[in-house]
Amino acid sequence: MAANSYETEHPVKAFGWAARDTSGLLSPFNFSRRATGEKDVQFKVMYCGICHSDLHKLKNEWGNTKYPIVPGHEIVGVVTEVGSKVMNFKAGDTVGVGCLVGSCRKCENCESDLENFCRGVIYTYNSQVTPTYGGYSDIMVADEHFILKWPENLPMEAAPLLCAGITTYSPLKYFGLDKPGMHIGVVGLGGLGHMAVKYAKAFGSTVTVISTSASKKKEAVEHLGSDSFLISRNPEEMQVGS
Repeated sequence: MAANSYETEHPVKAFGWAARDTSGLLSPFNFSRRATGEKDVQFKVMYCGICHSDLHKLKNEWGNTKYPIVPGHEIVGVVTEVGSKVMNFKAGDTVGVGCLVGSCRKCENCESDLENFCRGVIYTYNSQVTPTYGGYSDIMVADEHFILKWPENLPMEAAPLLCAGITTYSPLKYFGLDKPGMHIGVVGLGGLGHMAVKYAKAFGSTVTVISTSASKKKEAVEHLGSDSFLISRNPEEMQVGS
């Protein structure tokens, strides 16, 4: 009965890449997605980023992975179908989905736009509440509330902005560091750090990158536009920089 019920509610055949064990190796995986509900948006996946958290989950390094797992939460695609009560999207729209696809929508956290703290939060993949599969697949279905309209002038391959991008953009905005004339220090020039430099420069700030790696200086200054670069292992540079 339970299997039949699941198949009835998930009639849409999908294909993805899944890990079956802690090796983290991906292999072809056929599964089903739910039918497009009245407030759902279904879209064809065109691009999906690789976040390091995906790698942690694939290998169960956080101890809560459910196998098989289809990762991916930096997803951009083109809408193929919308539910009868969807107001903001139509077939052909370019859209994105981040790390959440559902929540109770009734609790205090949800009403405060803090759905990530909802006890009933549904993650884009490997959710503990209900089985979900991520963007390493051909199609996605999600509640309209968790779908983002993708800007027309932004290439779809910029999908990592849906996680790495917002991870750096949000604190800059929250702490008022989005105003011109400020001096911002960026510690580390990895996947997040390089975005922080670009955002800060776009906001009109003076930027200093602090890194353990001298080899990152050329990238920071010549390619990303950092105004200065300090080696954190060098006490003299750090003293001058202070």
